Amino acid sequence: MPDMGGGGNVRAEIGYTLEPGRQPYFYANAHEKDYVPLGPVEVEIADARGVETSLDREGFVLVNHRSAVADLTDMEAVAGTHGDEIAALLREVTGADHVSMIPHGILRFSERSGKTGSSDNSHPARFAHVDMSHSAAAEARAQAAPEGKAIARSAQYNVWRVLSAPPQDVPLALCAWPSVRQEDLIDALAIFDPPGGAPEWSFGNYVIRHNPDHRWFYFSDMTPDEAIVFKTSESDPARAQLMPHGAFDNPLAGPDAPPRVSLEMRGFCYWFE
Repeated sequence: MPDMGGGGNVRAEIGYTLEPGRQPYFYANAHEKDYVPLGPVEVEIADARGVETSLDREGFVLVNHRSAVADLTDMEAVAGTHGDEIAALLREVTGADHVSMIPHGILRFSERSGKTGSSDNSHPARFAHVDMSHSAAAEARAQAAPEGKAIARSAQYNVWRVLSAPPQDVPLALCAWPSVRQEDLIDALAIFDPPGGAPEWSFGNYVIRHNPDHRWFYFSDMTPDEAIVFKTSESDPARAQLMPHGAFDNPLAGPDAPPRVSLEMRGFCYWFE
């Protein structure tokens, strides 16, 4: 792994999970129901800005990307126009032959905004996690695959951007894939509880045990014209498989820092035989 880090390196707590005794689970909205026994650990989180990273080695990259959508909090415009923009971005940065987007975006707000919990799944993730387990991700990639095509490889990516000005009070931390071991991953369940009484649904997920070998990174002072692309699953075992990630309190952001607003888009990439 290349030598990373810059002037924005920080020390902050990452929300690791203690040995749970039973399968942890967490809700998209009703976090008072969660069972994720946390044991936060203060770690160094290196600033990866200006350092070359790879989607297939570390598992994440920072890209410049400007949207034609004037207001990326407009979820109808995000589903209509921005989804196509992100599909084009993923084809460009991955070289994939086909991208199947999850059309809706996920807005999240730091607690200081007063908007946390104001919309579906809008809490920052205060514990380190992986979006899908290996088996759940493989099933999701298979379901989203284009019909009539022989698939040589598939992968899933998250595209994460801030909509608020820097510095971010609650940035996103990413754990570089070469420092992650299979035994660091704790099988968990992500439960989605949509507002309005719609039925709950769930899938397999991972929360993360502490490992002192973990190498955590973030990108300082992000702007809305940048995005982090990071991998959440992969069919090729020779490449980075997944990215543990989570929110942390930025000690370099003062009390007047704008509260974080962020948008996540997710897509499945396919390479044909």
